Amino acid sequence: MPVDYTGTWNMVSNDNFEGWMVAVGIDFPTRTIARLLRPQRVIEKNGDVFTMSTVSAFKSYSCSFKMGEEFVEFTKGLDYRKCQTVVNWDGDRIVCVQKGEKENRGWTHWIEGDRLHMELRCEDQVCRQIYRKSF
Repeated sequence: MPVDYTGTWNMVSNDNFEGWMVAVGIDFPTRTIARLLRPQRVIEKNGDVFTMSTVSAFKSYSCSFKMGEEFVEFTKGLDYRKCQTVVNWDGDRIVCVQKGEKENRGWTHWIEGDRLHMELRCEDQVCRQIYRKSF
């Protein structure tokens, strides 16, 4: 593992979240609430299994995977779709590709200083989130 991503990260910014949620297909009532939240990103590593969770008072989502191993992901709590998902290292970045009903879907994580960056992609929309590590 090139960089240690483990820990709890608190959101500090969230650019174009609405555009990304519309592209993914999240309904209006859920989008209205989700825009108000400042979730935490919790990243754990147990052996060669990563678990990445987004935790908020409204909804939480968790996904476990092994790098390079494709799996069926059910995006329960988000848009309730099944995707063929694979997560890989690209240098120090963690890159996820989700194949399914939506084109160009996935996310990328990288760390700069004490900040965790997350870029969410779906179709032509890109959401950029920044988190600060919680100590």
